[in-house]
Amino acid sequence: MPGPWVETSASDRCLVARVSGDLDYTTVPVLRPQFKELSAQAGRSIVLDLSYVGFCDSVGLELLLEAWRQADGSGGTLVLACVPPALRQIFQVTGVDQLLRVYDYVTAAEAAFHG
Repeated sequence: MPGPWVETSASDRCLVARVSGDLDYTTVPVLRPQFKELSAQAGRSIVLDLSYVGFCDSVGLELLLEAWRQADGSGGTLVLACVPPALRQIFQVTGVDQLLRVYDYVTAAEAAFHG
């Protein structure tokens, strides 16, 4: 899978960030500043679209939790959408699915912010 990147688009109160590439110990140093910039936006609702994530290790999982905590600390909300089955399984095994809200589709996540 090509190198990691984050592409963002805004709609009303919601920011959608499509993440591509692996979330692992080799890519997290590249992605961390981008995630920090996203989650530091005070009061923003953020949807991380993970449809293009191929793999996630414990360092990648920690990056997601960091972003969630930082968004929460700045008065925002961070949710996940389009999580691949293998990553959903990791969330269930680790209990992360009890902390982070996960939606099947980006549109469902956006609707939750506007509903």
